[in-house]
Amino acid sequence: MFLALDIGNTNITVGLFKIEHKKILNNPLKVWRMSTVKNQTSDEYATMLMDMFFYNGLNAKDVKHIAVASVVPSLNNIFKEVAQEYFAKTIFFVNYEHCGDLKIASLDKKELGADRIADAVAAYSFYGSGCIIVDFGTATTFDCIDSKGQYLGGAIAPGPLISAQSLSLKTAQLPQVELKKPLKAIGTTTVECIQSGLYFGYVGLIKEIIQRTKKEMKVDYVIATGGLANLMVDEIKEIEIILPNLTLEGIRIIWERRNRRLKK
Repeated sequence: MFLALDIGNTNITVGLFKIEHKKILNNPLKVWRMSTVKNQTSDEYATMLMDMFFYNGLNAKDVKHIAVASVVPSLNNIFKEVAQEYFAKTIFFVNYEHCGDLKIASLDKKELGADRIADAVAAYSFYGSGCIIVDFGTATTFDCIDSKGQYLGGAIAPGPLISAQSLSLKTAQLPQVELKKPLKAIGTTTVECIQSGLYFGYVGLIKEIIQRTKKEMKVDYVIATGGLANLMVDEIKEIEIILPNLTLEGIRIIWERRNRRLKK
């Protein structure tokens, strides 16, 4: 089995892929999520992982390779320890140097997050055409890949959950609310008003950036991924494809490409 981990600021997504005839199959066999806790020890993270394996009738000893896309540098050494002590494996990290031959046409390569690299590689591998990827995570990122497979850049906005938390923290009388799609734009309570502003305001933000991006490049596909994708896309007709495991697939593809090069 191949273990892929997407270490984000809010959650860690764990994907377990089956290996057949030395090839990693696409579509993860299992996907688990756990909260990102920056002061958690390697033993604590390992215990959660081992529990996930055990309660799903799986054996951690069957894991042959481990690869990670991390945007939380403080956890990188923690997961190195997890891989070495509990799986007896050396971990592989996706980064600008190990990026599956992604051509980065803009930005300082060192600034590009591992999750965005994985998303871009997977999207172009699947569709081979101009794409916008909208990743609904702690931050909402927009990544643009042209028809030649070049990463052009994109945009970053605070995620809706950050916006909700900030509104509560920075105001004296506004509560923290559950993020959900309101029945109508005009709220009749404070909670409904906040939910309307967050949800429909965010829908407007997504549509505007997609619309402006389409004026600057040829776009054949708009793809959504991330934990909040299913909640947000109902009102965004511009988004045609939802791939919740896009980042995990990108980690898989990047590892496979590197492994093939090493064997040559």
